[in-house]
Amino acid sequence: MALSTVLLMFLGTFLVAAIAVWIARTVMERHGNPEEGREAEAPAPSFFEEESGILLRDAEVSSISPWRWLLKRSDVVERLKGNLAQADMNSSVGRITASMLLICAVSIAILNNIHWLPGWAILVIAIPITMTPYIYILHRKKKRWQQIEDQFPDAVDSMSRALRAGYPFAAALDSVANQTPNPLGRELRKTFAEGALGASWEQAMQNLAHRLPIQEVCLFTAAVQMQSKSGGNLSEVLDKLGENMREGAAIRGEVKSLSAQGRFAGYILTTLPVVITLSLLWVNPTFLNPLIEEKTGQTMLICSILGLVAAHLVIRKLVDIHL
Repeated sequence: MALSTVLLMFLGTFLVAAIAVWIARTVMERHGNPEEGREAEAPAPSFFEEESGILLRDAEVSSISPWRWLLKRSDVVERLKGNLAQADMNSSVGRITASMLLICAVSIAILNNIHWLPGWAILVIAIPITMTPYIYILHRKKKRWQQIEDQFPDAVDSMSRALRAGYPFAAALDSVANQTPNPLGRELRKTFAEGALGASWEQAMQNLAHRLPIQEVCLFTAAVQMQSKSGGNLSEVLDKLGENMREGAAIRGEVKSLSAQGRFAGYILTTLPVVITLSLLWVNPTFLNPLIEEKTGQTMLICSILGLVAAHLVIRKLVDIHL
């Protein structure tokens, strides 16, 4: 039996098992709790019960013992765990790495059926396909950080107003955390829960900066830590900090608008060869046969695809300006 057939059978069995588990879990959740109709009569959860889901996160690398033993001896695990936490994803490191290995096996099996592809080209194409779950995690993290950067100036202004109204820092943080929508509200509630459950506010601020290594968050935590050590009017510091954050956001938006032309040109230069190739295949399907049938043409085709991808990455790097 061919390797590709075995891998496809494994993938199909895996999907069927996953669907069966999901259906069973759904049925158990609907019919397994006889007290579900009495939820309205149940007392409201206490603060510690409400925040336990925020603070207590499953830190297990994997539920499979041999796989967990192997992953714990790799330096990549900590970085992947940090990215998962910063992207606010509940998937474990073992699940992500197992999915990457599965995608790698399936992609190699499919590409192996293209007989004119050399071995090195199969590996070069399979590597970025394998990294798809990790790229998705980075995309989720970047999108979440962008939302936090947009929400943070308003949260700082709200905290400054609460401090001027006479609230202590803990009460001001709690009020702002409950009024701020996620994802920033969740992080602020986690910080308040750490301080309320016994950790020092300095340590809670350090943990916040560690979870969100964003410039605005680091400045805020540094201001709070400095005020707790040396004193001073924290509300005035937060006013100036919020104003500087808004000016920085305005500058970043202006830079992004000025670099939009370069990004758009990169997209056009990347998609234009693909559109021309598809047009030629539609007009004359046999016109590009030498690129597929001849060995020299196959090498040229693979090199051109790799060069196109590399050129797109270079253009993105040139127009990606960080302030």
